[in-house]
Amino acid sequence: MDSQVTALIRKEAKRQRDVLEMIPSENYASKDVRAAVGSVLMNKYAEGQVGKRYYQGNSVIDSVERLCKERAIAVFGVNPDVWGVNVQALSGSPANLAVYNGILNPGDKIMAMFLPDGGHLSHGWQLPGKKLTIVSKIWNIDFYHVDPKTRVFDYDAIEAQARKSKPKLLISGGTAYPREIDHKRMGMIAKKVGGYYMADIAHEAGLIAAGVNTSPFLHADVVTMTTHKTLRGPRGAIIFARKPLIDLIDASVFPSIQGGPHEHTIAGIAVALGEAMKPSFARYARQIVANAKTLAEEFEKAGYDVVSGGTDKHLVLLDMRESGVNAWVAAWALEYAGIVVNRNTVPYDTGSSVYPSGIRMGTPAITTRGMKEKEMHRIAAWMREVFTLVKGYSMPAEKEARIAFIAKTKKELSANRTIRRIAREVKALVTKFPVT
Repeated sequence: MDSQVTALIRKEAKRQRDVLEMIPSENYASKDVRAAVGSVLMNKYAEGQVGKRYYQGNSVIDSVERLCKERAIAVFGVNPDVWGVNVQALSGSPANLAVYNGILNPGDKIMAMFLPDGGHLSHGWQLPGKKLTIVSKIWNIDFYHVDPKTRVFDYDAIEAQARKSKPKLLISGGTAYPREIDHKRMGMIAKKVGGYYMADIAHEAGLIAAGVNTSPFLHADVVTMTTHKTLRGPRGAIIFARKPLIDLIDASVFPSIQGGPHEHTIAGIAVALGEAMKPSFARYARQIVANAKTLAEEFEKAGYDVVSGGTDKHLVLLDMRESGVNAWVAAWALEYAGIVVNRNTVPYDTGSSVYPSGIRMGTPAITTRGMKEKEMHRIAAWMREVFTLVKGYSMPAEKEARIAFIAKTKKELSANRTIRRIAREVKALVTKFPVT
């Protein structure tokens, strides 16, 4: 093997073993999933669809992809006479782009959740006067917001906006919205204005598969998802669409956007879907939510601003402004303490995307390790201890001062005795819950 790459892989494996992975979009894929992704299937080109390939030698590959599609249909309980499925998109953002490209015309209106409120880049994020994403350069984007007080959706306000905007596509889903989405209402809004409803369930896919969160399939025209978050598979994507929209989307994936699909990844998705069919996966999904709710309750009791007042999913979002804690400093301090979360925007954030005001944490990976409510109490206590330690750090506005502050602060945090002690305690805990 390549000694340099092998050393780096082992180093990363050790890092993953020794810390609490609490970024909501991260998880631990099983050995079987990893074996499939690392298999000889990566050697084969398979442009086209099952039974309709442009290359020879795809009889086995056809069986792999067919199995993956059949399992996707079964796991999410959809009617194959009504729904089609594509498993070839390389990841979530390309999957969403394939949908837009397949069912919309350039310049059509898309209505999606505002990014700082919890939305996603792939839904057409742009800044005033600056179109940052390819989606915003091709389609006309209109953003809806959460309510300023409750920080959850006001569906009446969304409907009123949609009546004025008349989007061809209404999108729900995002990266930092802790509450369930009313898919029935969103579907009704889209129909009232003559548009399609697309539910992006990248974060909730595993929870929906297990019946823990509400399914969008009765009300949506298109459902997209990634496969590596709560579904616990490899980095990939699945697109469901009602017939005949799926034909348009298949053609959009290939040949419009991609070449040959990554069949080794598709095999890994098939394995993950097979694992999701087991009763143990439903128990796992329920525990994900129970753990997240416990974390939210712990921070609420301690007086922290938990966005939306709690969670229905796998993630918890804290607005750190009232606590006087700089989110950038807190995220680095937590990482040095062995607790890996991410800084994140919060609704009506006064910070920037690089230096936002929120801390986002999730429970999929630590629940995969077998942790339950007891461990959540301990983790929350460690996090509160770190937040108290870094309270008062203030990021300078001037660029040169900020660069010096960042270097100085990282050095201080990495050497801090309290943070080092917590890191040792975290490592002692995670050894009781090994990664397989």
